[in-house]
Amino acid sequence: MPTRQQLLPEPARRVAAWCAVALLVAGVAWVGIRLCVELETAVVPLLLALLGTALLRPVYLALRRAKVQRSLAAGLTCALILIVVGGAGYIVVAALIDTGDQIVASVKQAATDLSDRFGTGALDLDHLADSGQDLLKKYGGSAASGVLSGLSVVGEIVAMAVLALLLCFFFLRDAERFRTALRQAAPANGETLEAIARRSFHSIAGFMRGTTLIALIDATCIGVGLLILRVPGAVGLAALVFVGAYIPYLGAFISGAVSVLVALADRGFVIALWALGVVLAVQVLEGHVLQPMIQSRTVQMHPAVVLLAITGGASVAGIIGMLLAVPLTAAAFGILSELRARYGDGGAVSRETAAGSSSPAADGS
Repeated sequence: MPTRQQLLPEPARRVAAWCAVALLVAGVAWVGIRLCVELETAVVPLLLALLGTALLRPVYLALRRAKVQRSLAAGLTCALILIVVGGAGYIVVAALIDTGDQIVASVKQAATDLSDRFGTGALDLDHLADSGQDLLKKYGGSAASGVLSGLSVVGEIVAMAVLALLLCFFFLRDAERFRTALRQAAPANGETLEAIARRSFHSIAGFMRGTTLIALIDATCIGVGLLILRVPGAVGLAALVFVGAYIPYLGAFISGAVSVLVALADRGFVIALWALGVVLAVQVLEGHVLQPMIQSRTVQMHPAVVLLAITGGASVAGIIGMLLAVPLTAAAFGILSELRARYGDGGAVSRETAAGSSSPAADGS
């Protein structure tokens, strides 16, 4: 019998099928992102708890090896999180408060010098200050009415921090229960689901530990260099470098630019060039030595992927999105790596399938 003529040729049907798959994946991703945005109060503490658990789980395991009871070990680890985060936050905030006015004045002086050199049309700071005062007088009442909403935001942040700490406690104490729940959630593929979760968690843990160590080294090296150059506010600038290191590439660029501007304003052009040399040397050390050595066992991501992840995170959730975008992307790369190892060419599952298909039972003999 004559075959019915196909409406579309084979290549066109393949393209249409791939487009349908892409639209389906994009739709599911969009719905997931919208749900995360709507449930931000619950999603953000969950992600922060995962990051804290990934960073300090070795402490919990060390306490367990020392025969400390599970709940007590989890509680001590959470107390350590409070001490570390609170201490680091206090040091950073205190350094920025002590030297913040000096840094702002230096940046303003640098902008004034650049304005005098290249023209005042774009950098008329006095005009900007007058405009700011006019806006403050005009909209001061509405700004004052927003104080209550600001207090509610502060209360929401405190509530999310407390929830994140409690979730971190449960994640540390009940990790085995969560693994059992994952295996029971998909009885046929429980082992695969558990392996995927473990790989993504290890990717986040490696990223967080490596980034923290790199941030500490960067801040120390740049801070020592600025102290040697006698740049004012060197401690505050080093704290800014440490915080900025958690936003790859973009944070290093901003903190380095501020350091150079402060050196230019207070120490002159030559010292600014030396400060620029220090910043560039540290960045080269980080890119060619520290990252390959410290993060060699974690997921390696191309800089373009990192920048796109940061941009997407900022568009979805602002500063929190920028901070969480890269570790979540690292987790996604870890999941893809695990799936490729299991189901890709030469993977364990592929080899088992090939063996099964070549067996006599599979052949029906």
